[in-house]
Amino acid sequence: MIAVSPRTVRFARPSSLLVALATVGAVACGGNEATANDAAAEPTTIVIGPENIVLAEQDSIRTGPILTGALVPAREARIRAELSGRVLTTLVEAGTAVSAGTVLARIDDAGISDDALSAKTALTSAALAAEQADRELERARTLGKAGAIAVRDVEAAERAQLQAAAQLDAAKARLASSEKSLGNTVVRAPFAGIVSERSVSAGDVVTTGGALFTIVDPRSLRLEASVPADAVGALRVGAPVTFALNGYPDRTFAGRITRISPVADAVTRQVGIIAEVPNRDGRLVGGLFAEGRVASDVHVAVVLPETAVDQRGATPVVMRLKAGRVESVDVTLGLRDPARETIEITTGIAAGDTVLTGGARGLSAGTPVAVRAVQDASPGAAPTPAPSTPPVN
Repeated sequence: MIAVSPRTVRFARPSSLLVALATVGAVACGGNEATANDAAAEPTTIVIGPENIVLAEQDSIRTGPILTGALVPAREARIRAELSGRVLTTLVEAGTAVSAGTVLARIDDAGISDDALSAKTALTSAALAAEQADRELERARTLGKAGAIAVRDVEAAERAQLQAAAQLDAAKARLASSEKSLGNTVVRAPFAGIVSERSVSAGDVVTTGGALFTIVDPRSLRLEASVPADAVGALRVGAPVTFALNGYPDRTFAGRITRISPVADAVTRQVGIIAEVPNRDGRLVGGLFAEGRVASDVHVAVVLPETAVDQRGATPVVMRLKAGRVESVDVTLGLRDPARETIEITTGIAAGDTVLTGGARGLSAGTPVAVRAVQDASPGAAPTPAPSTPPVN
C-alpha cells in the first residue's frame, strides 16, 4: 500500500480554495481505499498569507460625530490704507516675522505735512486769541462790578471769550486730525505675527481702504468645521476634537470646541462648530483641510477591524486561528469607530488572539491552517521554502 502524505495548499481566494478541494477529492476517488482513509483522517492544510490574519489588540476606541473643515488663524489683520497717496517704500515681504509696531511701509506725506504745519500755526493763533479774550473778560467783570461799564459790555466780553474758546477747540481738533493723518502715512503691524500677504509695492498709488498687508498670529489657530445635524446632541462647548490635516500625514491634532452654531445650514444640513487649537510652537499653518471627529466617548478595549467580523447572522462571529486550526467564535460587539473602521469586542476573544480576515474568513471550522512567512526582500536573503507539494491555484 502506498502512503499519501497530506497535501498542503496555499490560500489565495475562495474560488481557488474550491478548485483545490475538488482536486484533492478527485485524487482520493482515483486512489485505493487506504489512500482515501488516510486523507479523511488528515484534512488538507491551507496555507494563507499574513494579509489574511489580524491580531486582536487592546486599543482606544472613540465614538462621536465626524467633522470636516479647515484650520484658520484666530487672529488675522487685513491692513488697509487709511488715506490716499503714493507708497514710498515697503519694508517687509510675505513670510516676514514682525513685532507689534514694526514699520511695514511708508506713504508719501508731503501734502499732509503741510496741513499739519498749518494746523499748528492756527492753533497758536487761536490760543493767543483765547488768552486775550480771557483777560478782556476778567477786566470787563471787574469794571462792571465797579459800575464803570454797562452790563451789555460785560456780556459782549463773555461772548467774545466763548467764541475764542470755541475757535481754540476747533484748532486743536484740526491739529489732532492732521497729526493722525500724518501718523497713518507710516503703516505699522498691529500685533506680533507673520506677514502672510503683501498687496502693494513701492511706487503704487493707494486709495483709502486699499489692501496693503495681511498679518496672522500663528500661535492662535482655530478649527472651523461642520458636523451632521443629526449628531448635534453629542456636541457641547469644551468637548475635545481630534483631527488630521492634509499637510501632515500620519499625525493627529487635538483641540476643544469653543462655539457651536445655533442654526444648521439649510443646504448641507450641517452644524458649524469652532474649536480652539493650541499652536505655541508654530508647527501648524492655517488654510489646511481638516478631517476628524468630536470625541464624545473614549475608552480602551479589545478591538478588531470591521472586516474581521461576520455580522450577517443573528450573532456576530469571528474565525479564530488557534493551535493551527480554524475555530468559529461567537462575539459580543461594543462601540464602533467609523473613522478607523474598527469595532470593540466585549466578549468572545482576548487581546493577542489571531483572527482570520478577508477571503480567509470563508474557511470552515476545524480546517488546518499554516501562515506563510513574509518574504525577506533584503539582498542575499534565502527564499521562503516552498511546500512539499505544489500549491493549488
